[in-house]
Amino acid sequence: MAVERTLTILKPDCVRKNLIGEVTRRIQEAGFQIVAMKMTRLTRETAGGFYAVHKERPFFNDLVEFMSSGPCVPMILEKKNAVADFRQLIGATNPAEADEGTIRADFADSLGENIVHGSDSVENGKLESAYFFSESEVVLVKS
Repeated sequence: MAVERTLTILKPDCVRKNLIGEVTRRIQEAGFQIVAMKMTRLTRETAGGFYAVHKERPFFNDLVEFMSSGPCVPMILEKKNAVADFRQLIGATNPAEADEGTIRADFADSLGENIVHGSDSVENGKLESAYFFSESEVVLVKS
C-alpha cells in the first residue's frame, strides 16, 4: 500500500477550545507524519473557495461564516492509507454519530462545529492540500 497524503484543518472551534495540542498528539500517535502545518485565519472568500463544492447546499453560508470566524490550523498528513485511517480517527461528521474515542465524539459540539476537517479521497487530499500549501512548504520527515 502506497503512502498517501490527506489534508486536515483544525477548525476555529478546535483553536478556540485550546485543543490544537491534544488533537495533534492524537494524530501523531495514530502514526501520521505532519509534513506541512500553519495557523491562519480564513476570509469569507477563502473559506467559500475552499468549500465551493458545497455552494448549492443549504449549510454553505453557515459553514463559510464558521470557518472564517477565527483562526484555524491546516495540516498535510502523510501515512499509508492516510485518507481512510484519518477518517476513522476523526469519526463521523455528526459527532452524535461518531464512534466513541474518535476526535469528533470526544470534542465536537455539533454537526456544524465538529472540530476538524478531513479529506474524503486521495484526489481531494491533493487538491485541498494545494489550496493551503505550495510544494515548497511541504517538509518530508524521515522517521
